[in-house]
Amino acid sequence: MEHLMYKANPVSRTYATQAFKLSNGDYTLDDYDYNDDEVVVEEKSPVGLDNFEVMKVVGQGGFGKVFQVRKRDTSEIYAMKVMPKDKIIEKNQWEFMKSERDILTKVNHPFIVQLRYSFQTKYRLYLVLDFVNGGDLFFQLHHQGLFREDLARIYTAEIVSAVSYLHANGIMHRDLKPNNIILDADGHAMLTDFGLAKQFKDDTRSKTMCGTGEYMSPEVVLGNGYDKATDWWSVGIMLFEMLTGYLPFIGSNQQKIQHKIINEKAKLPAFLTREAHSLLKGLLQKEASKRLGGGPSGSEEIKRHEWFRPINWKKLEAREIKPSFCPQVTGKQCIANFEGCLTNMPLLDSPAGSPKANDRLFKGFTYVHPDD
Repeated sequence: MEHLMYKANPVSRTYATQAFKLSNGDYTLDDYDYNDDEVVVEEKSPVGLDNFEVMKVVGQGGFGKVFQVRKRDTSEIYAMKVMPKDKIIEKNQWEFMKSERDILTKVNHPFIVQLRYSFQTKYRLYLVLDFVNGGDLFFQLHHQGLFREDLARIYTAEIVSAVSYLHANGIMHRDLKPNNIILDADGHAMLTDFGLAKQFKDDTRSKTMCGTGEYMSPEVVLGNGYDKATDWWSVGIMLFEMLTGYLPFIGSNQQKIQHKIINEKAKLPAFLTREAHSLLKGLLQKEASKRLGGGPSGSEEIKRHEWFRPINWKKLEAREIKPSFCPQVTGKQCIANFEGCLTNMPLLDSPAGSPKANDRLFKGFTYVHPDD
């Protein structure tokens, strides 16, 4: 149970605690405070903590945890991302969080995890998404070693479909990596985690250095500005990793990795097919304007590449092409494809401090998907 200590002014301040019940019968707390003279009024949401039963921890990141939860009235299983406001404000990351929520309310694609609800309490922000439980690509790569080309082709095609949809709608993901690709129960690749995603215009370039080191493009590392072509570099790194079981640019520290990304060519193993070599060379082109997908025709030149010749893109996006690998999933509640170090964590969340900013910063965060 969460324990918070306050140094209260007995005259003007009152403290209260809202509890929501966990699946093991315990309670976790979300605390709020208010001043008698200056009551903070939170936006009302048709959905809140009371509507969910917390079951397991299934993810953890820099800003909080992801829980497997059950909605009480429907028994539907969801993933709930919980982010303490004080950490977001302390690290000046509010714009990223707001962008993630805004982007997720706009996207609708067969290979992108769907946002169902968002809401807030005094101390935390909550995103409730579809629960996808086939394990992320990193988890499956760790257990499989590498993927055959026919399987990697389907995964990559589904990722290309999702990323091209984002680009067509003015969105860069900026953190494409195997950890952010989750397999569903049918084995399809689903793109998730839009914490670093950004809405863009074709004539603008971003200079924010963000992403995960080994998957960053040369233009991101150099800091001279980049556009949506940076996502195609990351797709190339993921494809390389899927086909070989290792990363093309590694080093003992971040500086050495960045040096290799900028200055060295990826060494393509001889056992890959000629078509795979060609695609990887195109995606891992260091000059963004010459990179496959970085030209005027965008993702269409990737889709037309000879390595994707077996792919019928219309059938793919109708989810009619079945991957040859199907993860072991015994039902909607199954957590077998998540690391035990996560699912064995205690359910109780860590204490959150009072956010040192006006609540107006988080105004408009509430969302309910039209189908819910």
